[in-house]
Amino acid sequence: MIKINDRIVKPEELFHKISKNEQKTILKQMAAFKVIFQYETLKQLKFELMFRTNTLKAATELNKSGAKFTTFQYAFCNPKYWYRLGNGGFLLKNNVKPSAAILDILKSGSLYAFECSTAIAIVLYISSLYSIGSRLFDAYFDKLYLMDWQFDEDLPVYQKESNDFLPGDVLHFKNPDFDPKQPHWRAENVIYFGNDKYYGHGVGIRNASTIIKFLNSKRKPKPVESAYLMRLISRPNYQTIFSLMNEGTI
Repeated sequence: MIKINDRIVKPEELFHKISKNEQKTILKQMAAFKVIFQYETLKQLKFELMFRTNTLKAATELNKSGAKFTTFQYAFCNPKYWYRLGNGGFLLKNNVKPSAAILDILKSGSLYAFECSTAIAIVLYISSLYSIGSRLFDAYFDKLYLMDWQFDEDLPVYQKESNDFLPGDVLHFKNPDFDPKQPHWRAENVIYFGNDKYYGHGVGIRNASTIIKFLNSKRKPKPVESAYLMRLISRPNYQTIFSLMNEGTI
C-alpha cells in the first residue's frame, strides 16, 4: 500500500508522472503489499524509485567491473584513491574527490578485491552518487570509508524482518552449516533485482536456487541444514538521503 500525505494512492494514479517501466513495476509491487509505504510528498516517492533503479544499475556495473571477491585479510584497492587499512577496509585519501574514488572501482575493477558486505556498501554509495549528484556526494561523503556494514551517517541503512522484497533491496542468504575453514561463506549479501534475480559479489547475478546450491557447496562435512534466503531486508533510509538535497546550498 502506498500513502502520500496520509492518502492511499493507487499506482495507476502516478503512472503519468513516472516514465520508466522499471519504476512503474516497483510501484505496482509496493501497492500490492499490505505494509504501508508512506511519504510526505510525491517527490519523496519518486526519489526512492530513482534510488532503487540506480541501485540496480550500480550492482550491474560492479558485477561487470572485474573487481574480485576476497576476504578482508586479502582485500586490496587502488592506492591512488584509497588507503588500505589493516582490517581490510578502504579509507579515502586526503584531497581526493569521493565521487572520483567510488567510480574508480567501476573503471579500474582489476585493482580491487573485497568481501560481499563491502560490495553492498559500494553499490549503495554509487547509487547515492547517481541519485544526488557529484557536488552533494563530494560534500557529504568526504570521509568515505568502505568496510563491511559500516556506513556514513548520511547514508543510514536499517534492517527489518519481512518478506515485502522490492527491487533495490539488500537481502541475505544464510548458510547455517558453513565450512569453518571458509567462514566468509556463512552468508551472501545480495541486491534484489526482482523476478528471482539477485546480485552477490563473488557469485554474480543469479537466481535463488543457484546461490543456494553454491553456498551448499561451501558447507562443513555432513551438513544438516541447507542455505536459505532470510526474511530480512536491509534498506537505506531514502527519506533521510532525500533530505540532503533540501538542506540549503553547500
